[in-house]
Amino acid sequence: MTIGGNRGLMAYTKREMYDQILKQYFGYDSFRPLQREIIESVGAGRDTLALLPTGGGKSVCFQVPALAREGLCLVVTPLIALMKDQVDNLRRRDIKATAIYTGMSLDETRAVFDNCMFGDYKFLYVSPERLQSASFLESLAQLPVSMIAVDEAHCICQWGYDFRPAYLKIAQVRELFADAPVLALTATATPDVVDDIQERLLFREKNVIKGSFARNNISYIVRHSDDKAGTLLKILNAVGGSSIVYVRSRQRTKEVAEWLVNNGISATFYHAGLSNRDKDARQKAWKAYSPDLASDGTYRVMVATNAFGMGIDKAEVRTVVHLDLPDNIESYFQEAGRAGRDGQKAYAVLIYSDLDKQKLHKRVSDNYPDPDFVVSVYEHAANFLQVGEGSGLGHTFQFDLHRFCQERHLPLLPTYAALQLLDSAGYITWTDEQDTNPRVMMLTRREELYDYNFSQLQDRILHDIFRRYTGIFTEPQYINDELVATSLDISTRELNEQLIELAKRHVLTYIPRSHTPFLSYIREREDSSRIVLPEHVYDRRLDIYRTKLESMLEYATQDNFCRSQVLLSYFGETDAPACGTCDVCRKNKIEPQT
Repeated sequence: MTIGGNRGLMAYTKREMYDQILKQYFGYDSFRPLQREIIESVGAGRDTLALLPTGGGKSVCFQVPALAREGLCLVVTPLIALMKDQVDNLRRRDIKATAIYTGMSLDETRAVFDNCMFGDYKFLYVSPERLQSASFLESLAQLPVSMIAVDEAHCICQWGYDFRPAYLKIAQVRELFADAPVLALTATATPDVVDDIQERLLFREKNVIKGSFARNNISYIVRHSDDKAGTLLKILNAVGGSSIVYVRSRQRTKEVAEWLVNNGISATFYHAGLSNRDKDARQKAWKAYSPDLASDGTYRVMVATNAFGMGIDKAEVRTVVHLDLPDNIESYFQEAGRAGRDGQKAYAVLIYSDLDKQKLHKRVSDNYPDPDFVVSVYEHAANFLQVGEGSGLGHTFQFDLHRFCQERHLPLLPTYAALQLLDSAGYITWTDEQDTNPRVMMLTRREELYDYNFSQLQDRILHDIFRRYTGIFTEPQYINDELVATSLDISTRELNEQLIELAKRHVLTYIPRSHTPFLSYIREREDSSRIVLPEHVYDRRLDIYRTKLESMLEYATQDNFCRSQVLLSYFGETDAPACGTCDVCRKNKIEPQT
């Protein structure tokens, strides 16, 4: 299916073609504000940076022009869960889309490349970390890529709030496909970050399409309270409908959710440590809640860390409450913007206490530990993984951070930050908590299998795996357990039980699905005396981090200026009118402007 080559559409002008695609595949009669302008810009071959607020319909901005042209659209996006969700959504619309991410076997990855080369696929989603592999780039260069979409583009900026070193490799992809236009998308970027994104993505000329970040239906409120839980309960009792409550720690998500349930409000919790199955189930139950059709098994409130957010498409969230101060205004604005995406009245409430200021200062040392500590973590990690000096290059290890910290008597948060800094400095690649597929390797030769008395189900499982994973007799293979289970018409739980039983009989080795970080060496292990954290990795980013914390603190403590104006001014909109609905405007009796 190649829309650009569909003879029935050849008579259309480009503008008409975009309208036809929007209607045919997405069911919409018209574009949202700025979507058409963005689509026509990248459709004309211009590198384009699109700044759209949360809920502004970013995915349509690259999906429509990609469907209107020959070739493949490469989509770089940081979240595997979001990647899978978008691929599934496209497939449901009869659009050929696929993805490559951590945990896929070599055979599975090769199959994806073959499909993209010969199967007329329109979208290939990849995580930025995959771009760090020279062999991956070599295979990618063979594909007919005609457009590149970069989601969460602010991650490429070293001075931004969510820098990810792997994003810097996108420039190499640009060089492979010189004629393919780039569409970079983000919901939050200061003027400096806007310039940096375009420079690092090698834009041929500056081209920014930006909508106002103003959300006139959201009232921004700051409540000063030493009883945060009690204040939260009052807010939820005063404003009905669905809510998101953001906290900073995984443990606190559970504690707050249980406290709300004990006080008569249906709630669940969400953080990065949950399995994908638990995440999906809880998100679906929260999305299913409706105040008009309340039913058992749904949740009104989601208590979450910042791991909950990207890809949320629930429009009718009435309140977003922050019990803890975020590190920066960018994060706060993006998370608060998940309220009221249906255009109806909503509230973004930050509950602040005097203790928060002390906690902010501790975050500095947690996120930017002393350089000597960072070097010691590098040495501890190499010894923990038994990687000697001069070795390790190209090797990837599953890395249990909690066990590492316990065995080496290291504090968890500073150690986590040290690994991120070592990643930024180019010594390792640190991939945080990916949900990895199970791994299987046969211990018996194929001809010896006739000596075993397998059950009928075990026999079917082995034959299905042999058919899919040809290298399974020589090395461990990642298997797609959901695909295997579906083809055999059994549950993944049944498949898991049978593979465990076969492992007990020493027929094969089986490493179940895991949820763990990966540490990769992208250069040989150095002597610790040679480890250096460059100024742009440590000193300058530390200064920027402190500045952002202070901006967040000032937002929470000031009560003289309209909160919406303060937020918009941070993103370069210095002429926005007072909102008339925030707590400061109400105190000063400023009326909303229409």
